[in-house]
Amino acid sequence: MINWQEISDLHVISKLEEILSKWFGVEQIYSDMHYKIRSGHVDKGYEFKNHFFKVQMQMNHGYNYMGQDVEKVTDALEGEDDKARSFDTFFKHVKGVGAKVEIGGEVLGSVFAYPFVSNSITEEEVEEIKKHMISEGANEADASAAVDGLRRLFPREVEYLQELVELVADEIKTFHSEISKRETRIKELNSELGDKYRYHMMIGKSKGMQQIYRLLEKISSSESSVLIQGQNGTGKELVAKAIHFYSPRKEKQFVALNCSAFNDNLLDSELFGHMKGSFTGAIKDKAGLFEVANGGTLFLDEIGDTSLSMQVKLLRVLQEGTYLPVGAQGPKKTDVRILAATNKDLKAMMASGEFREDLYYRINVINVNLPALKERSEDIPILMDHFLKKRCDESGTPMKQFSKKCMEVLLDYHWPGNVRELENEIERLVVLAGDDKMITPDLLSPRILESGDKPIAVARGINTNGSLKEALEELEAMMIKEGLKRCNYNKSKLSKELGVSRASLIMKVDKYDLDKRKKAAGE
Repeated sequence: MINWQEISDLHVISKLEEILSKWFGVEQIYSDMHYKIRSGHVDKGYEFKNHFFKVQMQMNHGYNYMGQDVEKVTDALEGEDDKARSFDTFFKHVKGVGAKVEIGGEVLGSVFAYPFVSNSITEEEVEEIKKHMISEGANEADASAAVDGLRRLFPREVEYLQELVELVADEIKTFHSEISKRETRIKELNSELGDKYRYHMMIGKSKGMQQIYRLLEKISSSESSVLIQGQNGTGKELVAKAIHFYSPRKEKQFVALNCSAFNDNLLDSELFGHMKGSFTGAIKDKAGLFEVANGGTLFLDEIGDTSLSMQVKLLRVLQEGTYLPVGAQGPKKTDVRILAATNKDLKAMMASGEFREDLYYRINVINVNLPALKERSEDIPILMDHFLKKRCDESGTPMKQFSKKCMEVLLDYHWPGNVRELENEIERLVVLAGDDKMITPDLLSPRILESGDKPIAVARGINTNGSLKEALEELEAMMIKEGLKRCNYNKSKLSKELGVSRASLIMKVDKYDLDKRKKAAGE
Protein backbone atom coordinates (compact mmCIF):
# COMPACT_ATOMS: atom_id res chain seq x y z
CA MET A 1 0.00 0.00 0.00
CA ILE A 2 1.16 3.53 -0.78
CA ASN A 3 1.34 6.09 2.01
CA TRP A 4 -0.32 8.99 0.18
CA GLN A 5 0.29 11.48 2.98
CA GLU A 6 4.04 10.95 2.73
CA ILE A 7 3.77 11.25 -1.05
CA SER A 8 2.07 14.65 -0.68
CA ASP A 9 4.88 15.82 1.63
CA LEU A 10 7.64 15.00 -0.87
CA HIS A 11 9.38 18.12 -2.14
CA VAL A 12 9.48 16.95 -5.75
CA ILE A 13 5.75 16.17 -5.71
CA SER A 14 4.81 19.55 -4.25
CA LYS A 15 7.11 21.25 -6.76
CA LEU A 16 5.46 19.49 -9.68
CA GLU A 17 2.06 20.38 -8.22
CA GLU A 18 3.18 24.02 -8.23
CA ILE A 19 4.23 23.73 -11.88
CA LEU A 20 0.92 22.13 -12.90
CA SER A 21 -1.03 24.88 -11.18
CA LYS A 22 1.05 27.78 -12.49
CA TRP A 23 1.38 26.73 -16.11
CA PHE A 24 -1.80 24.78 -16.73
CA GLY A 25 -4.20 25.97 -14.04
CA VAL A 26 -5.01 22.41 -12.93
CA GLU A 27 -5.18 20.57 -9.62
CA GLN A 28 -2.99 17.53 -8.89
CA ILE A 29 -5.15 14.71 -7.54
CA TYR A 30 -4.28 11.20 -6.30
CA SER A 31 -6.49 8.17 -5.91
CA ASP A 32 -5.75 4.79 -4.38
CA MET A 33 -6.37 1.30 -5.76
CA HIS A 34 -10.00 1.49 -4.57
CA TYR A 35 -10.64 4.72 -6.53
CA LYS A 36 -10.73 6.79 -3.34
CA ILE A 37 -9.30 10.32 -3.60
CA ARG A 38 -6.23 10.51 -1.35
CA SER A 39 -5.09 14.10 -1.95
CA GLY A 40 -6.21 16.93 0.32
CA HIS A 41 -9.10 18.02 -1.91
CA VAL A 42 -11.60 16.18 0.28
CA ASP A 43 -10.30 17.74 3.51
CA LYS A 44 -12.28 20.48 5.22
CA GLY A 45 -10.78 23.91 4.58
CA TYR A 46 -8.63 22.79 1.64
CA GLU A 47 -7.50 25.76 -0.46
CA PHE A 48 -8.34 24.96 -4.08
CA LYS A 49 -6.09 26.38 -6.77
CA ASN A 50 -8.70 25.88 -9.50
CA HIS A 51 -12.06 27.69 -9.12
CA PHE A 52 -13.95 25.23 -11.34
CA PHE A 53 -12.91 22.29 -9.17
CA LYS A 54 -13.77 24.25 -6.01
CA VAL A 55 -17.30 24.94 -7.27
CA GLN A 56 -17.69 21.31 -8.34
CA MET A 57 -16.64 19.96 -4.93
CA GLN A 58 -19.13 22.32 -3.23
CA MET A 59 -22.01 20.71 -5.15
CA ASN A 60 -24.10 18.11 -3.35
CA HIS A 61 -22.75 15.32 -5.55
CA GLY A 62 -19.47 16.94 -6.67
CA TYR A 63 -17.31 14.32 -4.96
CA ASN A 64 -19.31 11.54 -6.62
CA TYR A 65 -18.78 13.10 -10.06
CA MET A 66 -15.03 13.17 -9.50
CA GLY A 67 -15.16 9.59 -8.17
CA GLN A 68 -16.92 8.44 -11.33
CA ASP A 69 -14.20 10.02 -13.46
CA VAL A 70 -11.46 8.45 -11.32
CA GLU A 71 -12.97 4.98 -11.61
CA LYS A 72 -13.59 5.31 -15.34
CA VAL A 73 -10.08 6.55 -16.13
CA THR A 74 -8.29 4.12 -13.80
CA ASP A 75 -10.07 1.18 -15.40
CA ALA A 76 -9.23 2.53 -18.85
CA LEU A 77 -5.54 2.88 -17.97
CA GLU A 78 -5.22 -0.67 -16.63
CA GLY A 79 -3.51 -2.91 -19.13
CA GLU A 80 -2.15 0.02 -21.11
CA ASP A 81 1.45 1.23 -21.00
CA ASP A 82 2.62 3.77 -18.39
CA LYS A 83 1.84 6.78 -20.56
CA ALA A 84 -0.52 9.47 -19.27
CA ARG A 85 -3.83 9.88 -21.14
CA SER A 86 -6.23 12.81 -21.49
CA PHE A 87 -9.88 12.05 -20.79
CA ASP A 88 -13.35 13.57 -20.95
CA THR A 89 -14.95 14.22 -17.57
CA PHE A 90 -18.46 14.20 -16.11
CA PHE A 91 -18.87 17.77 -17.37
CA LYS A 92 -18.85 17.51 -21.13
CA HIS A 93 -16.02 19.42 -22.87
CA VAL A 94 -14.07 19.66 -19.57
CA LYS A 95 -10.95 17.50 -19.68
CA GLY A 96 -8.27 16.00 -17.45
CA VAL A 97 -5.08 13.95 -17.70
CA GLY A 98 -4.49 10.72 -15.81
CA ALA A 99 -1.64 8.26 -15.28
CA LYS A 100 -1.60 5.00 -13.33
CA VAL A 101 0.82 4.12 -10.54
CA GLU A 102 1.70 0.50 -11.22
CA ILE A 103 4.26 -1.33 -9.09
CA GLY A 104 5.13 -4.98 -9.55
CA GLY A 105 2.32 -5.47 -12.06
CA GLU A 106 -0.32 -4.16 -9.64
CA VAL A 107 -2.07 -0.81 -10.05
CA LEU A 108 -1.89 0.87 -6.63
CA GLY A 109 -3.43 4.17 -7.61
CA SER A 110 -3.56 6.97 -10.14
CA VAL A 111 -2.51 10.60 -10.61
CA PHE A 112 -4.75 13.18 -12.25
CA ALA A 113 -4.38 16.75 -13.51
CA TYR A 114 -7.83 18.38 -13.67
CA PRO A 115 -9.60 20.42 -15.09
CA PHE A 116 -8.94 22.25 -18.37
CA VAL A 117 -10.54 22.70 -21.80
CA SER A 118 -9.25 22.54 -25.35
CA ASN A 119 -8.17 25.74 -27.04
CA SER A 120 -10.61 24.86 -29.85
CA ILE A 121 -13.67 24.97 -27.57
CA THR A 122 -16.55 27.02 -28.99
CA GLU A 123 -18.68 29.59 -27.18
CA GLU A 124 -21.67 27.28 -27.52
CA GLU A 125 -19.73 24.52 -25.73
CA VAL A 126 -18.70 26.98 -23.00
CA GLU A 127 -22.36 27.87 -22.42
CA GLU A 128 -23.21 24.17 -22.37
CA ILE A 129 -20.75 23.59 -19.51
CA LYS A 130 -22.19 26.53 -17.53
CA LYS A 131 -25.76 25.26 -17.93
CA HIS A 132 -24.68 21.77 -16.86
CA MET A 133 -23.08 23.17 -13.69
CA ILE A 134 -26.19 25.21 -12.88
CA SER A 135 -28.38 22.14 -13.36
CA GLU A 136 -26.19 20.30 -10.85
CA GLY A 137 -26.66 22.96 -8.17
CA ALA A 138 -24.15 25.75 -8.84
CA ASN A 139 -25.45 29.30 -8.93
CA GLU A 140 -25.11 31.24 -12.14
CA ALA A 141 -22.32 33.55 -10.94
CA ASP A 142 -20.16 30.70 -9.66
CA ALA A 143 -20.74 28.62 -12.79
CA SER A 144 -19.82 31.52 -15.05
CA ALA A 145 -16.66 32.38 -13.09
CA ALA A 146 -15.64 28.72 -12.86
CA VAL A 147 -15.94 28.01 -16.59
CA ASP A 148 -14.44 31.32 -17.71
CA GLY A 149 -11.42 30.60 -15.46
CA LEU A 150 -10.62 27.25 -17.11
CA ARG A 151 -7.27 27.25 -18.92
CA ARG A 152 -7.56 26.65 -22.66
CA LEU A 153 -4.70 24.37 -23.68
CA PHE A 154 -3.23 23.84 -27.12
CA PRO A 155 -2.49 20.22 -28.18
CA ARG A 156 1.25 20.69 -27.54
CA GLU A 157 0.51 22.01 -24.03
CA VAL A 158 -1.59 18.92 -23.34
CA GLU A 159 1.40 16.80 -24.36
CA TYR A 160 3.60 18.70 -21.89
CA LEU A 161 0.94 18.25 -19.22
CA GLN A 162 0.90 14.50 -19.86
CA GLU A 163 4.70 14.34 -19.51
CA LEU A 164 4.55 16.11 -16.16
CA VAL A 165 1.78 13.84 -14.86
CA GLU A 166 3.92 10.85 -15.92
CA LEU A 167 6.77 12.40 -13.93
CA VAL A 168 4.56 12.60 -10.85
CA ALA A 169 3.54 8.95 -11.26
CA ASP A 170 7.17 7.91 -11.75
CA GLU A 171 8.26 9.81 -8.63
CA ILE A 172 5.56 8.08 -6.59
CA LYS A 173 6.70 4.69 -7.88
CA THR A 174 10.36 5.47 -7.20
CA PHE A 175 9.66 6.73 -3.68
CA HIS A 176 7.45 3.75 -2.83
CA SER A 177 10.06 1.32 -4.17
CA GLU A 178 12.86 2.99 -2.22
CA ILE A 179 10.86 2.97 1.01
CA SER A 180 10.00 -0.70 0.46
CA LYS A 181 13.69 -1.49 -0.07
CA ARG A 182 14.63 0.41 3.07
CA GLU A 183 11.98 -1.41 5.11
CA THR A 184 13.26 -4.73 3.81
CA ARG A 185 16.80 -3.76 4.73
CA ILE A 186 15.76 -2.77 8.24
CA LYS A 187 13.96 -6.11 8.71
CA GLU A 188 17.09 -7.93 7.60
CA LEU A 189 19.39 -6.05 9.95
CA ASN A 190 19.40 -8.67 12.70
CA SER A 191 20.67 -11.34 10.36
CA GLU A 192 23.05 -8.94 8.63
CA LEU A 193 24.76 -7.97 11.87
CA GLY A 194 26.62 -11.25 12.05
CA ASP A 195 30.35 -11.73 11.74
CA LYS A 196 30.23 -10.88 8.06
CA TYR A 197 29.40 -7.25 8.78
CA ARG A 198 31.39 -6.84 11.99
CA TYR A 199 35.05 -6.63 12.81
CA HIS A 200 35.65 -6.29 16.53
CA MET A 201 33.54 -3.21 17.46
CA MET A 202 33.21 -1.90 13.89
CA ILE A 203 30.06 -2.36 11.84
CA GLY A 204 29.59 -2.06 8.10
CA LYS A 205 28.75 -4.11 5.05
CA SER A 206 29.85 -1.59 2.42
CA LYS A 207 32.61 -2.48 0.01
CA GLY A 208 34.96 0.07 1.60
CA MET A 209 34.51 -1.38 5.09
CA GLN A 210 34.88 -4.96 3.86
CA GLN A 211 38.22 -3.99 2.30
CA ILE A 212 39.34 -2.49 5.60
CA TYR A 213 38.33 -5.67 7.47
CA ARG A 214 40.47 -7.76 5.09
CA LEU A 215 43.41 -5.38 5.53
CA LEU A 216 43.14 -5.51 9.33
CA GLU A 217 43.12 -9.30 9.27
CA LYS A 218 46.47 -9.20 7.47
CA ILE A 219 48.20 -6.57 9.61
CA SER A 220 46.93 -7.36 13.12
CA SER A 221 49.40 -10.19 13.68
CA SER A 222 52.39 -8.12 12.56
CA GLU A 223 54.51 -5.74 14.67
CA SER A 224 54.55 -2.95 12.08
CA SER A 225 53.51 0.60 12.91
CA VAL A 226 50.17 1.65 11.44
CA LEU A 227 48.96 5.13 10.46
CA ILE A 228 45.16 5.43 10.53
CA GLN A 229 43.77 8.37 8.58
CA GLY A 230 40.24 9.69 8.24
CA GLN A 231 37.88 12.50 9.15
CA ASN A 232 36.82 13.14 12.73
CA GLY A 233 34.19 10.65 13.84
CA THR A 234 35.05 7.90 11.34
CA GLY A 235 36.22 5.48 14.05
CA LYS A 236 40.01 5.67 14.04
CA GLU A 237 40.31 4.52 17.67
CA LEU A 238 37.99 1.56 16.96
CA VAL A 239 40.41 0.48 14.21
CA ALA A 240 43.35 0.79 16.61
CA LYS A 241 41.55 -1.33 19.23
CA ALA A 242 40.68 -3.95 16.62
CA ILE A 243 44.34 -4.18 15.54
CA HIS A 244 45.41 -4.61 19.17
CA PHE A 245 42.77 -7.15 20.21
CA TYR A 246 43.48 -9.38 17.21
CA SER A 247 47.25 -9.19 17.72
CA PRO A 248 49.65 -11.30 19.83
CA ARG A 249 49.72 -8.33 22.25
CA LYS A 250 46.02 -8.63 23.11
CA GLU A 251 46.73 -9.85 26.67
CA LYS A 252 48.74 -6.69 27.40
CA GLN A 253 47.64 -3.07 27.76
CA PHE A 254 46.01 -0.98 25.03
CA VAL A 255 46.61 2.67 25.89
CA ALA A 256 45.20 5.62 23.92
CA LEU A 257 46.30 9.25 24.10
CA ASN A 258 44.97 12.30 22.23
CA CYS A 259 48.10 14.31 21.49
CA SER A 260 46.14 17.51 20.81
CA ALA A 261 44.82 17.57 24.40
CA PHE A 262 48.20 18.48 25.97
CA ASN A 263 50.83 21.14 25.59
CA ASP A 264 54.40 20.03 25.00
CA ASN A 265 55.43 19.82 28.67
CA LEU A 266 52.36 17.89 29.76
CA LEU A 267 52.56 15.60 26.74
CA ASP A 268 56.20 14.87 27.55
CA SER A 269 55.22 13.87 31.09
CA GLU A 270 52.22 11.82 29.94
CA LEU A 271 54.20 9.83 27.39
CA PHE A 272 57.57 9.41 29.06
CA GLY A 273 56.80 9.95 32.75
CA HIS A 274 58.83 12.02 35.20
CA MET A 275 60.99 11.67 38.27
CA LYS A 276 60.23 13.06 41.71
CA GLY A 277 61.38 16.67 42.01
CA SER A 278 61.95 17.12 38.25
CA PHE A 279 59.62 20.15 38.27
CA THR A 280 57.36 22.02 40.67
CA GLY A 281 54.56 19.70 41.73
CA ALA A 282 56.41 16.48 40.87
CA ILE A 283 56.09 15.04 44.37
CA LYS A 284 56.70 11.47 43.29
CA ASP A 285 57.82 9.37 40.33
CA LYS A 286 55.23 8.92 37.61
CA ALA A 287 55.22 6.17 34.98
CA GLY A 288 54.63 7.40 31.45
CA LEU A 289 52.39 5.68 28.93
CA PHE A 290 55.37 4.06 27.20
CA GLU A 291 56.03 2.28 30.46
CA VAL A 292 52.35 1.52 31.16
CA ALA A 293 51.88 0.07 27.66
CA ASN A 294 55.11 -1.94 27.72
CA GLY A 295 54.46 -5.22 25.89
CA GLY A 296 51.20 -3.87 24.53
CA THR A 297 49.97 -1.18 22.14
CA LEU A 298 50.11 2.62 22.36
CA PHE A 299 47.64 4.54 20.22
CA LEU A 300 48.67 8.14 19.50
CA ASP A 301 45.61 9.99 18.22
CA GLU A 302 45.99 13.35 16.42
CA ILE A 303 49.74 12.84 16.02
CA GLY A 304 49.70 15.65 13.47
CA ASP A 305 49.23 18.12 16.34
CA THR A 306 52.59 17.31 18.00
CA SER A 307 55.48 19.80 17.93
CA LEU A 308 58.71 19.18 16.03
CA SER A 309 60.62 18.67 19.30
CA MET A 310 58.10 16.04 20.43
CA GLN A 311 58.35 14.36 17.03
CA VAL A 312 62.09 13.93 17.59
CA LYS A 313 61.44 12.13 20.89
CA LEU A 314 58.81 9.86 19.31
CA LEU A 315 61.20 9.03 16.49
CA ARG A 316 63.81 7.92 19.04
CA VAL A 317 61.37 5.50 20.64
CA LEU A 318 60.45 4.03 17.25
CA GLN A 319 64.09 3.70 16.15
CA GLU A 320 65.79 2.58 19.34
CA GLY A 321 63.02 1.46 21.69
CA THR A 322 64.26 3.85 24.39
CA TYR A 323 62.95 7.04 25.97
CA LEU A 324 64.01 9.49 28.65
CA PRO A 325 61.57 10.34 31.48
CA VAL A 326 61.53 13.99 32.56
CA GLY A 327 64.31 14.49 35.14
CA ALA A 328 65.80 11.01 34.64
CA GLN A 329 69.56 10.43 34.49
CA GLY A 330 69.38 7.68 31.89
CA PRO A 331 67.02 6.19 29.25
CA LYS A 332 64.53 3.41 29.77
CA LYS A 333 63.64 0.64 27.37
CA THR A 334 60.15 -0.12 26.10
CA ASP A 335 58.52 -2.66 23.84
CA VAL A 336 55.35 -1.16 22.43
CA ARG A 337 53.61 -1.27 19.10
CA ILE A 338 52.83 2.26 17.93
CA LEU A 339 49.52 2.96 16.19
CA ALA A 340 49.00 6.57 15.14
CA ALA A 341 46.04 8.48 13.73
CA THR A 342 45.32 11.89 12.27
CA ASN A 343 42.73 13.77 10.26
CA LYS A 344 45.39 16.07 8.83
CA ASP A 345 47.31 15.89 5.56
CA LEU A 346 50.75 14.85 6.85
CA LYS A 347 52.30 15.02 3.37
CA ALA A 348 51.33 18.68 3.09
CA MET A 349 52.69 19.26 6.61
CA MET A 350 55.99 17.65 5.61
CA ALA A 351 56.21 19.95 2.61
CA SER A 352 55.69 22.99 4.86
CA GLY A 353 58.15 21.74 7.48
CA GLU A 354 55.53 21.09 10.16
CA PHE A 355 56.00 17.32 10.29
CA ARG A 356 59.21 15.33 10.14
CA GLU A 357 59.63 13.18 7.06
CA ASP A 358 61.60 10.49 8.91
CA LEU A 359 58.86 10.16 11.55
CA TYR A 360 56.19 10.00 8.85
CA TYR A 361 57.79 6.99 7.21
CA ARG A 362 58.34 5.32 10.60
CA ILE A 363 54.65 5.52 11.59
CA ASN A 364 53.30 4.96 8.09
CA VAL A 365 54.64 1.47 7.46
CA ILE A 366 51.03 0.39 6.90
CA ASN A 367 48.30 2.89 6.06
CA VAL A 368 44.60 2.50 6.84
CA ASN A 369 42.39 5.16 5.28
CA LEU A 370 38.86 5.23 6.69
CA PRO A 371 36.00 6.37 4.42
CA ALA A 372 33.63 9.12 5.50
CA LEU A 373 30.11 7.96 6.38
CA LYS A 374 28.67 9.66 3.29
CA GLU A 375 30.97 7.42 1.20
CA ARG A 376 29.49 4.28 2.82
CA SER A 377 25.83 5.31 2.94
CA GLU A 378 24.63 1.71 2.67
CA ASP A 379 25.99 1.19 6.21
CA ILE A 380 23.77 3.93 7.69
CA PRO A 381 20.65 1.71 8.23
CA ILE A 382 22.75 -0.95 9.96
CA LEU A 383 24.43 1.63 12.19
CA MET A 384 21.09 3.28 12.95
CA ASP A 385 19.61 0.00 14.13
CA HIS A 386 22.75 -0.88 16.13
CA PHE A 387 22.87 2.44 17.98
CA LEU A 388 19.10 2.40 18.54
CA LYS A 389 19.24 -1.05 20.16
CA LYS A 390 22.32 -0.08 22.16
CA ARG A 391 20.69 3.05 23.61
CA CYS A 392 17.35 1.38 24.30
CA ASP A 393 19.12 -1.46 26.12
CA GLU A 394 21.24 0.98 28.15
CA SER A 395 18.22 3.06 29.17
CA GLY A 396 16.04 0.01 29.86
CA THR A 397 13.33 1.16 27.45
CA PRO A 398 11.45 -1.06 24.97
CA MET A 399 12.91 -1.15 21.48
CA LYS A 400 11.80 1.86 19.44
CA GLN A 401 11.51 2.25 15.69
CA PHE A 402 11.90 5.05 13.16
CA SER A 403 8.92 6.36 11.21
CA LYS A 404 9.29 6.16 7.43
CA LYS A 405 9.69 9.91 7.08
CA CYS A 406 12.26 10.06 9.90
CA MET A 407 14.24 7.23 8.33
CA GLU A 408 14.12 8.97 4.94
CA VAL A 409 15.54 12.21 6.35
CA LEU A 410 18.30 10.39 8.27
CA LEU A 411 19.30 8.40 5.19
CA ASP A 412 19.46 11.51 3.02
CA TYR A 413 21.49 13.62 5.49
CA HIS A 414 25.20 14.00 4.59
CA TRP A 415 26.62 13.37 8.16
CA PRO A 416 29.62 15.74 8.28
CA GLY A 417 30.37 14.42 11.79
CA ASN A 418 30.41 10.85 10.47
CA VAL A 419 29.61 7.83 12.69
CA ARG A 420 30.09 9.80 15.91
CA GLU A 421 27.46 12.34 14.83
CA LEU A 422 25.06 9.54 13.87
CA GLU A 423 25.49 7.81 17.24
CA ASN A 424 24.93 11.06 19.13
CA GLU A 425 21.80 11.81 17.11
CA ILE A 426 20.32 8.37 17.80
CA GLU A 427 21.02 8.77 21.52
CA ARG A 428 19.30 12.16 21.43
CA LEU A 429 16.26 10.72 19.63
CA VAL A 430 15.87 7.90 22.17
CA VAL A 431 15.87 10.43 25.00
CA LEU A 432 13.43 12.83 23.32
CA ALA A 433 11.04 10.05 22.26
CA GLY A 434 10.42 9.23 25.92
CA ASP A 435 7.78 6.52 26.23
CA ASP A 436 6.77 6.73 22.56
CA LYS A 437 7.66 3.67 20.52
CA MET A 438 7.80 5.59 17.23
CA ILE A 439 10.59 8.11 16.56
CA THR A 440 9.12 10.86 14.36
CA PRO A 441 10.95 13.47 12.25
CA ASP A 442 9.89 16.40 14.46
CA LEU A 443 12.39 15.11 17.07
CA LEU A 444 15.37 15.39 14.72
CA SER A 445 18.04 18.04 15.29
CA PRO A 446 17.35 21.35 13.49
CA ARG A 447 20.44 21.01 11.27
CA ILE A 448 19.17 17.65 9.98
CA LEU A 449 15.62 18.89 9.45
CA GLU A 450 16.92 21.93 7.56
CA SER A 451 19.02 19.65 5.38
CA GLY A 452 15.96 17.42 4.79
CA ASP A 453 13.99 20.45 3.59
CA LYS A 454 16.38 20.83 0.70
CA PRO A 455 15.18 19.32 -2.57
CA ILE A 456 16.44 15.72 -2.79
CA ALA A 457 14.76 14.47 -5.94
CA VAL A 458 14.77 15.29 -9.61
CA ALA A 459 13.14 18.68 -9.24
CA ARG A 460 15.91 20.04 -7.01
CA GLY A 461 16.17 23.80 -7.54
CA ILE A 462 13.90 23.76 -10.57
CA ASN A 463 13.11 27.20 -11.93
CA THR A 464 9.39 27.68 -12.49
CA ASN A 465 9.70 31.16 -13.93
CA GLY A 466 11.23 30.26 -17.29
CA SER A 467 9.73 28.68 -20.38
CA LEU A 468 8.05 25.29 -20.24
CA LYS A 469 10.66 23.76 -22.56
CA GLU A 470 13.56 24.97 -20.39
CA ALA A 471 11.94 23.70 -17.21
CA LEU A 472 11.25 20.27 -18.72
CA GLU A 473 14.87 20.04 -19.87
CA GLU A 474 16.01 21.00 -16.37
CA LEU A 475 13.77 18.30 -14.88
CA GLU A 476 15.13 15.79 -17.38
CA ALA A 477 18.74 16.72 -16.54
CA MET A 478 18.04 16.43 -12.81
CA MET A 479 16.42 12.99 -13.20
CA ILE A 480 19.34 11.70 -15.25
CA LYS A 481 21.92 13.20 -12.88
CA GLU A 482 20.29 11.59 -9.83
CA GLY A 483 19.81 8.32 -11.71
CA LEU A 484 23.46 8.16 -12.71
CA LYS A 485 24.50 8.50 -9.07
CA ARG A 486 21.95 5.90 -7.99
CA CYS A 487 23.08 3.40 -10.65
CA ASN A 488 26.79 4.12 -10.16
CA TYR A 489 26.95 5.49 -13.72
CA ASN A 490 25.68 2.23 -15.23
CA LYS A 491 23.90 3.66 -18.27
CA SER A 492 22.37 0.35 -19.34
CA LYS A 493 20.70 -0.04 -15.96
CA LEU A 494 19.53 3.58 -15.88
CA SER A 495 18.13 3.47 -19.42
CA LYS A 496 15.90 0.57 -18.35
CA GLU A 497 14.76 2.48 -15.26
CA LEU A 498 13.93 5.58 -17.27
CA GLY A 499 12.31 3.65 -20.12
CA VAL A 500 14.57 5.06 -22.85
CA SER A 501 17.13 3.47 -25.12
CA ARG A 502 20.75 3.41 -24.01
CA ALA A 503 21.76 5.41 -27.10
CA SER A 504 19.19 8.08 -26.27
CA LEU A 505 20.38 8.23 -22.67
CA ILE A 506 24.02 8.63 -23.74
CA MET A 507 23.02 11.50 -26.04
CA LYS A 508 21.23 13.21 -23.17
CA VAL A 509 24.16 12.65 -20.77
CA ASP A 510 26.45 14.30 -23.32
CA LYS A 511 23.91 17.06 -23.95
CA TYR A 512 23.75 18.01 -20.28
CA ASP A 513 27.45 17.22 -19.62
CA LEU A 514 26.66 14.83 -16.76
CA ASP A 515 29.40 12.18 -17.06
CA LYS A 516 31.72 13.02 -14.14
CA ARG A 517 34.11 10.22 -15.08
CA LYS A 518 34.93 11.93 -18.39
CA LYS A 519 35.56 15.16 -16.53
CA ALA A 520 37.84 13.37 -14.06
CA ALA A 521 39.82 11.90 -16.96
CA GLY A 522 40.16 15.35 -18.51
CA GLU A 523 38.22 14.51 -21.65
